[in-house]
Amino acid sequence: MPEFRVGETDFLLDGRPFQIISGALHYFRVHPDLWADRIEKARQMGLNTIETYVAWNAHSPTPGTFDLSGGLDLDRFLRMIAEAGMYAIVRPGPYICAEWDNGGLPAWLFRDPQVGVRQYEPRYLAAVREYLNQVFDVVVPHQIDRGGPVLLVQVENEYGAFGDDKRYLAELARYTRDAGITVPLTTVDQPTPEMLAAGSLDGLHRTASFGSRSTERLATLRAHQPTGPLMCSEFWDGWFDHWGAHHHTTPVEESAADLDALLAAGASVNLYMFHGGTNFGLTNGANDKGVYQPLVTSYDYDAPLDEAGNPTRKYHAFREVIARYHKVPDSVPLPPQPAPTLTVELRDPVRLLDAPQRWKSWQSYDHLPTFDELSPIPRLALLRTRIDGDRPSVLTFGEIRDRATVFVDGNQIGTLLREHHDRAIALPRSNGELLVLVEDLGRVDYGPRIGEPKGIIGGATVDGMPLSTWDVLPIELTAIPDLRPDGTPATPFGPVVMRAEFDVDQPADLFLDTAEWGKGMVWLNGFLLGRYWRRGPQRTLYVPGPLVRAHGNEIVVLELDTMLSPEVSFVPHPLLGHTEA
Repeated sequence: MPEFRVGETDFLLDGRPFQIISGALHYFRVHPDLWADRIEKARQMGLNTIETYVAWNAHSPTPGTFDLSGGLDLDRFLRMIAEAGMYAIVRPGPYICAEWDNGGLPAWLFRDPQVGVRQYEPRYLAAVREYLNQVFDVVVPHQIDRGGPVLLVQVENEYGAFGDDKRYLAELARYTRDAGITVPLTTVDQPTPEMLAAGSLDGLHRTASFGSRSTERLATLRAHQPTGPLMCSEFWDGWFDHWGAHHHTTPVEESAADLDALLAAGASVNLYMFHGGTNFGLTNGANDKGVYQPLVTSYDYDAPLDEAGNPTRKYHAFREVIARYHKVPDSVPLPPQPAPTLTVELRDPVRLLDAPQRWKSWQSYDHLPTFDELSPIPRLALLRTRIDGDRPSVLTFGEIRDRATVFVDGNQIGTLLREHHDRAIALPRSNGELLVLVEDLGRVDYGPRIGEPKGIIGGATVDGMPLSTWDVLPIELTAIPDLRPDGTPATPFGPVVMRAEFDVDQPADLFLDTAEWGKGMVWLNGFLLGRYWRRGPQRTLYVPGPLVRAHGNEIVVLELDTMLSPEVSFVPHPLLGHTEA
């Protein structure tokens, strides 16, 4: 069997120096019918390795489950990498960041406030060990010394930016070895002396994450990894976007020059990202460094392969750089073609507030529970109580996480946003049924707020008097595509469900233009594409071709705000928003 190990100056494959030229491709962000296409395009660009995170919360949405079906079939993904003649790097976390909801950690894990986060704490470690055993049951047979493609496995992820618990890192390394992982183990940290010192252990090979000043940052890494190959295992060739900001891009020429410097120095590299893909469903994360910033649905990342899997200028520039150091294939991907265009009317409105019992059953509480007190933990919920006053009042919440729209007797009063630090709203009258629609916009994926609860935190008061009796209705999002009008006339303003049908000449990728909509979520043929929001920067939602049928496609929209035009419009190209330039 082949052997892969860490040598004095290089990675060694069967005793010969081997420079890893890898690209990040997250299987859980790409439709599984497109995995082979994306892997082949990586090979054509000159990459020899595919790297992926493993998202714990995607595989284990509830305790005691571990889903390896469909788009979560890690075994199939690794087999496809091998069939393409490429190698693989697996990064199972348990924390992955990745701008992914909660950094990949399951929300249910933190229902018990005593459970530690990324530290040596028995309850947390017990859950982590169970998770890693499930992952490594898949990965172990795919290691290179067993005839598979896996060269490296990473322990934790940029831990030096979070903590310095060496016992915790040692326990993760022990779990990994006990589970049968025999290939070299790595860590990754940003190249500062403090982070490199805190985030690794002797015996684990240190690598770095950066996107510029390659020579300088390799020197910093070398000071903390005196022997063995240098590796930038996250070469940031782009960046992510959050709602309300601009679409991030990085200059092609600058990124190519930094990649050239890495390869010229003999360093190995993993492009983060080669192909970003999409935060399908409600899987986007968020940042909070004083201001809460939820991430958009697109994870295009300005990567060499765009969100729809098409080669960009950066793809060809990187291929040219790689060709200076290694032979690249003769073939290149075909240039992208415009997507089909069409427009259809949305119809059959069903207003959420008119018959909420159709969504799920109300649950009664003697306090205002957080989302994390509910089971399963919802992403969207209605909160209901009665208020009895005789004058205008002020409704105050402890904290909003993350968006709350307030109604009195069905009339919308206003919306509170976490990012604005909103907590209070004026009520024109304090008598009647008070409804609050609360949305989790994405859990924080980086920093000390990982694992925090969602919903309304700290209860609510009217003019300082606590509101203690509440009914809660978690919205069952998977039921929305099947929700049909019941004959009661409904107005087409939010929160409302509407639908449309359409045909195409033949199945193909589509780009859904949401510019005339407000805020909400979209399903195509029962698959939740993700969120849209008029505030941008993202304007189109990517629809993978395998989801599209020639005839009888159904699109369902949950509009939480107000549509300017109730119609579905598909456009020829993605529109990801304005840039800084």
